[in-house]
Amino acid sequence: MPTASQIQASAAHAVPAHKWLVALAVMLGTTLEVLDTSIVNVALPHMQGAFSAGVDEIAWVLTSYLVANGIMIPMTAWISSRFGRKRYFLISVFAFVAASALCGAAQSLSQMIGFRLIQGAAGAAMIPSSQAILMETFPPDEQQMAMALWGVGLMVAPILGPTVGGWITDNWNWRWNFYINLPIGFIAFAMVSAFVHDPPYMRQSRAQKGKVDYAGILLLILSLGVLQIVLDRGQRADWFNSPWVVYATALSGLAFVGLALRELHFSAPILDLRILKLRIFDAALAVTVTFSAVLFGTLLLSPVFLQELLGYTAWKAGLVQAPRGIGSMTSMMLVGNLARFGIDTHKFIGLGFTLVTIGCWYSSRFNLQVGMWEIIWPTMVMGFGFGMIFPPSSAAAISYVSRERMGYAASLYNMMRNTGAAVGIAWMTNMLISQQQIHQSRLVEHFSVFDAWRLTNNGQSLPGAPMFSYGPQMITGQKQSLGMVYGAIQAQSAMLSFNDYLSNPGHRDFNHGSVIPAVARRHSLRQSIRALVF
Repeated sequence: MPTASQIQASAAHAVPAHKWLVALAVMLGTTLEVLDTSIVNVALPHMQGAFSAGVDEIAWVLTSYLVANGIMIPMTAWISSRFGRKRYFLISVFAFVAASALCGAAQSLSQMIGFRLIQGAAGAAMIPSSQAILMETFPPDEQQMAMALWGVGLMVAPILGPTVGGWITDNWNWRWNFYINLPIGFIAFAMVSAFVHDPPYMRQSRAQKGKVDYAGILLLILSLGVLQIVLDRGQRADWFNSPWVVYATALSGLAFVGLALRELHFSAPILDLRILKLRIFDAALAVTVTFSAVLFGTLLLSPVFLQELLGYTAWKAGLVQAPRGIGSMTSMMLVGNLARFGIDTHKFIGLGFTLVTIGCWYSSRFNLQVGMWEIIWPTMVMGFGFGMIFPPSSAAAISYVSRERMGYAASLYNMMRNTGAAVGIAWMTNMLISQQQIHQSRLVEHFSVFDAWRLTNNGQSLPGAPMFSYGPQMITGQKQSLGMVYGAIQAQSAMLSFNDYLSNPGHRDFNHGSVIPAVARRHSLRQSIRALVF
């Protein structure tokens, strides 16, 4: 196995004078693609009214995008090697912008779902392609800075998405959440056309086209597509209590096994699984999967907590979350600049997970009377920690791979990152709901008919406060007071389930390796992870 110095020496090439313009061009595409995974969320109720759709039906607007995105990400390197990375990137940007315009003009739910499928499939290429382009464009001592810039689009966009989407929906129209992609997309298309070029080895690979792995493509669609549907829709079907979830999970698992066997023995595979022989890549992958699960799980928690329990508007909830993005940007730029001066930043991964742990611990002490500043500063600490983890782990995953295989490494890396995020969101949703049911059943044990009589006899707690009046309401059948008590119990049980999630022991000890070694079972891989994190 080649050493890091040998790989870096083989990757040495003339750095283009316009490398920062290349970074800006590909980052625009990445930001657009990631932004559309979250900007639409706050507009779903408005879309539901426009299309006369139910809650379960309108959720397919999100599911269709995620499924198409998850399927196409691992195929990016293979398509780029056959048709050219720049050409495929330009086609993706153009198709993404066109699909955005069609989504904004959609007149029915079926049209919207179809256009979102196209949008998700087109945008998938931007993430792994942009990562590979940046790693090839920047010299080894600036690759962590390149990953920091890339991470700004990848991490900050989901945080700012609800803020931007809420403001657009409240002040303009939900359709403008799609129309704003047009001018930015055209700028990205022009900049990629002018500044991004395929390296010589990619032109050679285009001339040497091998067999098409049709069986691998089919197995990939089945494995990832079905898995994404299970993770996104399983909660609504009560998970494995539903037969279709059991059958779909089994089908996805069998397809994954078949895909691995096929790709290891086919001459021109869709996925280059041999990259997994690099232990440092496996270690960085384990860190990234854990990181993605925690990041996107907590990103989903925040707007639900702020809007449903504290009564914040979408715009106000977005403003409260914005400092988290500022913290992430600050720490990513800091780590990237330190790497440029030759400082070993791998130890910052452990420090980053420690800061995430501190932020989660303080967030687990929230209650329904928590103030705005008490919410902002723990989330800023978490954002600062996430920003420390991303640049060194991303650079470590790709920099130890030869230039000819960087595209395949980026595709595999982002496939696992995307899957980790989907698993984290599904696990978080399941835990949140199940814990809320447990807390609700325990809280109602402490409220009986005797407590109702006591509240009635105590009278008003303050002048002008409503009376409980249990007896008259039981006679008339209008149980408003009991409904208020039940609402308070539901709110408190939801708050307790949020606290349980953020204080779960599985999240507390990331920096000590309680979760990561569960992924990395081999002793050699555990050593690689310790070396990477500590």
